[in-house]
Amino acid sequence: MKKITLLIFALLFSTLSFSQDIIKLFNRSTDFFDLLDQKKFTDAHAYFDASVSDKISAADLQKMWETFSVKLGKFESASGVESKTKGDFFVVTVDGKFANATQSFLLAYNKTGNMVGFFVAPNRSAANYLNPAYADTTLYTEKEIYVKTPGHSLVGKLTIPKNAKNFPIVVLVHGSGPADMDETVGPNKTFKDLAAGFAAKGVASIRYVKRTMVYSGEFGGAFTVKEEAIDDAVAAVALAATVPDIDKKQIYLLGHSLGGMVAPRIAALAPELNGIILAAAPARTLTDILVEQNKYMFGLAKDTTQAMKKQLDERILELNKSRVTALGNMKPDSTILGLPASYWIDLNKYNQVEAVKKINKQRILIIQGGNDFQVSTHDYELWDAALNKKRNVTLKLYPDLNHLLSSQVEKGSQSQYETPSSVSETLINDLVAWIKSKQ
Repeated sequence: MKKITLLIFALLFSTLSFSQDIIKLFNRSTDFFDLLDQKKFTDAHAYFDASVSDKISAADLQKMWETFSVKLGKFESASGVESKTKGDFFVVTVDGKFANATQSFLLAYNKTGNMVGFFVAPNRSAANYLNPAYADTTLYTEKEIYVKTPGHSLVGKLTIPKNAKNFPIVVLVHGSGPADMDETVGPNKTFKDLAAGFAAKGVASIRYVKRTMVYSGEFGGAFTVKEEAIDDAVAAVALAATVPDIDKKQIYLLGHSLGGMVAPRIAALAPELNGIILAAAPARTLTDILVEQNKYMFGLAKDTTQAMKKQLDERILELNKSRVTALGNMKPDSTILGLPASYWIDLNKYNQVEAVKKINKQRILIIQGGNDFQVSTHDYELWDAALNKKRNVTLKLYPDLNHLLSSQVEKGSQSQYETPSSVSETLINDLVAWIKSKQ
């Protein structure tokens, strides 16, 4: 009988849950490239574990780097985009941006955080991304923008319909974990699809790199979802209000997963918003979601042995430690499931359903996919039971959609994300119709 290791899925995307350990590996990976760029090959070589350091020398690194420079041009930057577990190892995917092209690399680490492998990887995004039919580039333009808060500047894109005036605009807010502006998961790009679909139908959008991707070094101690997502979203809404030719009474925010969960908090801080869209947003606590995900994976494994049941029980006991609502004897940066206690307390003291109930002036749309194994239809049922009589709230369930908002034939597992798919055009049409209805 096939066994599937129980996983803690983040509310979105990372193969590993968003944790300080992963952030450290992302930082270590980008630091490695900075050393190569500075021609500090001996220092870069020290990143390798003793078990492999005799197989690749500092001179080998220099030769390799010089080859990349000739082929790809001057090095500009490196950013971690993905992390996976491979047995006892962690593999970080890094996109190296050079003057002539972007090249992906795989950096493998052992449990002590030492590098045991450095490989050139296929450029999965460019090769596998499925450009949706509705992304008609003749109908819109894109330009680089920056979402700025004190001490931070996040690159993003403003996507605008051509030859349009007085058009709506939507700010896109990520789920949990480090994420690029396209909200890339393998070959899939949820935010890129949404931006293209919106713009082709007359709706502008702003999307941007998440702070945890660019400033990951700031997330090694105590922090909350405010620093992770809310501050930048509020700044992005303020930026959206300055875009020429928009209808200032048609500024919206679409929060995906964790972004949807905290959308009511953002709305309370952004009076410019006319409405918010909660896409695949949990109505429960993050702990509840993680427990449900693990139980789902247990059922998917079809392994009813006592050993597997024991593993599940132990995992749930571990997950339940995150239900804290006060520090007590803990320090704010005390780690629980790879996240600081301050983060868990902040989320656990927040009730997103009650927050939506208090919103009376802004329009609210809640959407959920029936084939979403990360945030289930149980959350949709909770939203519906609490809000279906509220006049400014619209709810809609899409039985075929998964967590990436693409149509699927079954609920499936994480392997589903490895296959290219696009955000549902039916969903995009519905979103645009709701935005333009102004009801």
